[in-house]
Amino acid sequence: MLADWLRKLESAHPAQIELGLDRVLAVAKRLGLDEARCPVITVAGTNGKGSCVATIEQLLLATGRRTGVYTSPHLRRYNERIRLDGREVSDVRLCAAFEAVEQARHGVSLSYFEHGTLAALQVFRDSDPDWLVLEVGLGGRLDAVNIVAPSVAVVTSIGLDHQEWLGPDRESIGREKAGIFRAGVPAVIGDRDPPRSLRDVADQTGARWYAIGESFDESASADGSWAWRGRGQDGEAIVHAGLPAPQLIGSNVACALEALALCGALPDREVLTRVLPNVAVEGRMQLLRHRGVECVLDVAHNPDGVQSLVRRLRSNPCGGRTLVVMGAMRDKDCQGMIKALDGLAEGWFFATLEGDRAETAAHLAALVPGEAPRSCHAGIAEALVAAFGMLLPGDRLLVCGSFFAVGPALDWFEGQQEGACRSP
Repeated sequence: MLADWLRKLESAHPAQIELGLDRVLAVAKRLGLDEARCPVITVAGTNGKGSCVATIEQLLLATGRRTGVYTSPHLRRYNERIRLDGREVSDVRLCAAFEAVEQARHGVSLSYFEHGTLAALQVFRDSDPDWLVLEVGLGGRLDAVNIVAPSVAVVTSIGLDHQEWLGPDRESIGREKAGIFRAGVPAVIGDRDPPRSLRDVADQTGARWYAIGESFDESASADGSWAWRGRGQDGEAIVHAGLPAPQLIGSNVACALEALALCGALPDREVLTRVLPNVAVEGRMQLLRHRGVECVLDVAHNPDGVQSLVRRLRSNPCGGRTLVVMGAMRDKDCQGMIKALDGLAEGWFFATLEGDRAETAAHLAALVPGEAPRSCHAGIAEALVAAFGMLLPGDRLLVCGSFFAVGPALDWFEGQQEGACRSP
């Protein structure tokens, strides 16, 4: 059973995270997984990876291409991490892939993520899709995904996160994320102020540099329409103006379009018009309505991500109060996230999430400046019950801080007898 495999993988390696490619590459070579049989788009970045991947996936599917997509982490089911033609892979296929990797290990110790990455590549090898879209889990240079050479490498943004693994500043983090670059391969950059290290690595490796604001860009018009301009394989200018605005953040969508353009796979205007406004990612600015309250669920888990979320909420204010349910991991910049929300939140409901890495609700509550009302709860479900004891129709509820906060929140909403319906 899948649950048995996941328990085994969680305890099989002494460290939850161990960066490095030697061990995972050795096993990949035994399985023949180190070289892809189709074009590969690899996506790294601090924030926006999931949105970029989802846009690429949906546009490829809309033009009849078969896709294999690998993302992490998951919200509720491990199967979310591996998709074939837009559908989560089954337990049976996952277990068979885990078993294939186990048989090929020959005593090599693999982390939970490394074993899962190889299992994903095994599923894709067995399914033979037309395209692979791979999301980097952590950093880039030493991430297990980087054993597969990309046809296009995307870096959506550079922010402060995972500093204990990637370095203390944007320059260090940029250098790690640039590790997915390859000689002669396009590098699509979605950060409008990229650290110098990103460009330096591109120059050193011979990657072809395509940055937002330079080679491609996006803009929104007063009439609500959206425009994208970019470059194709041969350097030709491509412009699509008057498109319907995407639900997702424009810069991440723009990266997806540029990556496809550089592969010669950018869809025509009809497909863009039909698909872009409908691409959504669970847990990213996800809107639900419950008991007359607008509920926004977002996995933002670092200050940059929360600041972006706050900007979007302020651009679309609600008529009532905004209350926040939040849980976070201890290794995140919790103070930075709370500071970003200060001024928007009119009440706080903190939850202690599951797992050894979780920060306590009491510690989070102590970080709130001033006298804003706050309460502490044993989990997300308890925090949501308390929040809805205070919320009135017309108010807004925000759930954020971690994948491990949003996943249980989605479970809670689904379990309500009244139900929570997606806003149109």
